[in-house]
Amino acid sequence: MKNKYIILLLVALAFSCGPKKGIVTKKKRDTNKSEKVVIKETETQTAKTVTKDNGTTVVKIPTSTDEYISRFSAIAMEEMHKSKIPASITLAQGILESGAGRGRLSVEANNHFGIKCHGWKGGKIYHDDDRSQECFRKYKKAESSYEDHSDFLTGRKRYANLFKLRPDDYKGWARGLRAAGYATDRKYPQKLINLIERYKLYNYDKEVLGGKAPEKVVINSGVIRHVIIKGDTLYSLSKRYNTTVDAIKDLNNLNSNDLTIGQEIIIPN
Repeated sequence: MKNKYIILLLVALAFSCGPKKGIVTKKKRDTNKSEKVVIKETETQTAKTVTKDNGTTVVKIPTSTDEYISRFSAIAMEEMHKSKIPASITLAQGILESGAGRGRLSVEANNHFGIKCHGWKGGKIYHDDDRSQECFRKYKKAESSYEDHSDFLTGRKRYANLFKLRPDDYKGWARGLRAAGYATDRKYPQKLINLIERYKLYNYDKEVLGGKAPEKVVINSGVIRHVIIKGDTLYSLSKRYNTTVDAIKDLNNLNSNDLTIGQEIIIPN
C-alpha cells in the first residue's frame, strides 16, 4: 500500500514538472507598428530590405542564384544582341549547368554551360558526366564561356531551327534545345522554364527587345527579312549574316547608317 502511494506521488510530480507544450500565449497585435519578416533562402552576402504597402518590412536575403543573375545578366543580354539567343535562356542554362556558379566545372574551368571538348583546341578539364572522366572545355574567364556558348549554338546546323523562333519564345527555345540534342534529361526544358519564370528572366529579353518583340527572321528568295531590335547596327548585322555594310545599304536604298527599332530591312543571304 505504501509503495502504491509512492508511485502515485512520482506520477503527479512528473506531470507537474513537464513542458507545457499545449499552452500558447498571444499578444495583442499593434496595428500601428510595422512587422519585420526575415526570409532566409540560402547562405549569401548582401541582404535587401523591402517595405510592402501594408507596412510589412521584408528583409530578403538573396540566394546564390540571385547573385549569379546579378553578375551575368549583362553579358547574357550582350550575347542576345549579337547572336539572338534569348538572354533568359542563356541565364537559365548557366544557372542550371553551373549550379549557379558553384559547380566544379564553373569553379575550376569557368565552364558555365557544360560544353564538352568536341574538337576544342583550348584548355581542358576531365569530369564525370554521362560517362566517367569526359573532356570539357576550360576557359580563362567566365565571360569567354558565355561567348563560346553563343558560338556553339549559332555554329551548328542542328540548332538552326531555334533561330526561326521569336526571340521572346523562351518555352520554344527550352524545348528546342533538348530536341536538338543539347541535353539528354527529359525534364531539361521544364527546368529551364521553371528558372525563367521563378526569377522572371524573361524581363531581360524584353529589355533587349526594347519592350516589343520583333517579327521572326524569315528566309525567302535569297534574302533574309530582318526586323531591327535594340542594339542592332549595320555593322553587327553584316557580321551576323556574313555580308557587308555597303551590300545591306544598297539592297535597302539606305543613305545613312541610321536604323530605327521596328524597321524592316532585307539582307543578302
